[in-house]
Amino acid sequence: MELIPAARYTTDALQAHRLQMDVVAQNLANAQTTRDVDGQPYQRRQVVFESYLPKIGGMEPQNTSRSVRVSEVSVDNTPGERVYMPNHPHADDNGMVALPNVKTAMEMVDLINVSRAYEANLSVIRTSRQMALQAMQI
Repeated sequence: MELIPAARYTTDALQAHRLQMDVVAQNLANAQTTRDVDGQPYQRRQVVFESYLPKIGGMEPQNTSRSVRVSEVSVDNTPGERVYMPNHPHADDNGMVALPNVKTAMEMVDLINVSRAYEANLSVIRTSRQMALQAMQI
């Protein structure tokens, strides 16, 4: 029996949001990368979440409380901007350079949203812990 059942679901959400923060940080770090390991401009990554019924102790769940996890980290294949920079080492014959499809402002908005969701889940854990401690004092 779990003392704080909500903590299990909140822990899953914390892990999912931490991975999303890592992906946003990776996108920001590569916002100016004009040549990735495949020779093409860096392509933005995005996290896809899914809900699932977690097994507790290897047993099938007896309630319908769902948790969250990352189902995949997908690549955004929208083309990036092309700019004229004839002196750039990655410029083509016409002097055009293909830039990554990362928009810094959008990544910062995603980062703020993810950090707020992470803080909210931390608050749930703190409150659940306080409730459990108070229940043990009764």
